[in-house]
Amino acid sequence: MRLSERRQQRLHASFGPQTLKRIRNATLLALGITLSTPTFASAQPQTDAAGEKALQASMLAAPPRTWVVQAVDRELDVLHNRTYHLRYRMHVVDAKGDQVRDVIESRDGTVARMILRDGKPLTEEQDRDERERLNDMLKHPDAFAKHIKDTESGKKIADQLMRLMPDAMIYTYVPGQPQTGRRPGITEIVLDYEPNPNFHPPSTTSEALTGLRGRAWIDMKTKTVVRMEGNIFRSVNFGWGMLAHIYPGGHLSLDQKEAPNDRWIFTHFKERISVRALMVKTLNIQSDIDGWDFQAVPSMSYQDAIRELLNTPLPKQNLKPSP
Repeated sequence: MRLSERRQQRLHASFGPQTLKRIRNATLLALGITLSTPTFASAQPQTDAAGEKALQASMLAAPPRTWVVQAVDRELDVLHNRTYHLRYRMHVVDAKGDQVRDVIESRDGTVARMILRDGKPLTEEQDRDERERLNDMLKHPDAFAKHIKDTESGKKIADQLMRLMPDAMIYTYVPGQPQTGRRPGITEIVLDYEPNPNFHPPSTTSEALTGLRGRAWIDMKTKTVVRMEGNIFRSVNFGWGMLAHIYPGGHLSLDQKEAPNDRWIFTHFKERISVRALMVKTLNIQSDIDGWDFQAVPSMSYQDAIRELLNTPLPKQNLKPSP
């Protein structure tokens, strides 16, 4: 039985704005950072403050590109090898409104249930629609399979772009190595990046790298990007501007933190970009996404994850991300 058009739209909307996915694939994924693929940390011996400073000094003797190569290798490994799963809350503010979602990573893919809208508990109608949407996924596995296919396509793009990063940009150590200060006792390697004039994008998507510059903070021990800032400083055309045109002045930022089972995952993503699509319509994309309350969960099917979401009582009040 085919899904109704209304239900197809609901299922499609549940997997996030497609425009956001395309922009992120062309920018954040290119930098080796994804919202849906957290990073795993590795155990490292502890050092005292003096030893940490000496270690940092020795680390800065390496070419900056070395850190990017290691960070990309780690992200590629995580992209294709997920072992542990999380449940968390995600607050999304974008063109579709203000939503808080309860998110579960299953072994088949991620599922989510809206639990608050515009800072308020769902109305009976909103809750009924959300339950109907999730039950549709249980009844029609082909719809979820399409989502998985789209996810795998995104992974392929991420893989291709991340492998280009070491050569697509020129990296320099930031004088004084200004730390974020958000994780006491952890030293970060701070790099500025800008397009390499000798880099020739091998694909339409990789054109995005030619207009982006910014700064990245990398955990010295785990080789994980803990913060990224990017600025679109010049126009970028996709398909000679016929497919899309990204205007200068856009900004992106992303923060990550440690979660259970030595996981690293996003805590905040901010996007401000203006795009003209297909030479017709200009879209001013403004998105803010926060993640918090990360909890380890056992491996489960997407069907069991949906049932878990449906069996969880809705909150009675607004939720705020933990600091």
